[in-house]
Parts: sequence; C-alpha cells; structure tokens
Amino acid sequence: MRPVLPSDAWTVALHRYPEEMDAAERGVYAAWVEGTVRRGAYLGFLAVTGAAGQEVVTAGAGLTLLEWGPSRGDPQPLRARLVNVWTHPEWRRRGLARTLVSACLDAAVDRGVTRVSVGSSVMARGLYEGLGFRASGHELGVLLPGAGERTGG
Repeated sequence: MRPVLPSDAWTVALHRYPEEMDAAERGVYAAWVEGTVRRGAYLGFLAVTGAAGQEVVTAGAGLTLLEWGPSRGDPQPLRARLVNVWTHPEWRRRGLARTLVSACLDAAVDRGVTRVSVGSSVMARGLYEGLGFRASGHELGVLLPGAGERTGG
C-alpha cells in the first residue's frame, strides 16, 4: 500500500469512471485529482503489486477533505467524503478495500476530522457498515442548475 501521488491522478480517474461510456469524464476528473492531491485536500491510498516502475494497481480508495466549518457540537471545521473505492475484479474479497478505507479513516483522524460520509452501492454497504458507517436519514440534497442555466423567479 502507498499514498496517492499527483502522478496517480489518471489511475484514480479510472477508478471513478471505470466504464467506457464514462471515458469522457476521466480527463476533467484526473486534472481535479492532481490539483487536489497537491493542495492536500485529497488523501488516497493504492494497493499495488510488482516492483517500482512496474507496479500494478490492484485497489484504491480516497478521501476528499471539505472545509465545512464548525457546527453545533463539533468545532472541527473539516469533514471528509470517502471516494473512489475500487478493487480490480481479480483481487476482490481479499480485504484490500477494507485495508485502504481503514487507511483513509486513519488519515482523517490524524487531521482531526470527526465526520466522514460515503455514498455506497448495495454491494459495498456491508464493507462500510463493518467499519462503523451508519445510514443517516436526515440529510437532503438538491441539484442546482449550472451558472448559465439559472432562471429568474
């Protein structure tokens, strides 16, 4: 296991968008990852096999640090979102995702982060629940139109 480096941005983008139908999204996401890793707002880990220079990534997980601001009962201004948890199909069911997510959670604790969220597929829900994540029924979201799409009202 090793930390994600800015040079790993394309690999992380492939984890985020593994399907060919999403290939067009990878470049923009890779550029974002590279900059965010450089700023220290993206913390990630990769499981690798092979020698340096010939390593193969078998799994990955990342953590996006968000400036949330202190809230009632929690003076910590940072929150985190677990993202890009991926394991190569041939390496699944070996504990790699659990190890990498645990490393992300440890990195969050090292930075004083007390709240971490994750969006989960049905397949991964057991992994996250086994690490202490619980569903939260009080959060809502809205998708806002882009800057050029806003209408008066």
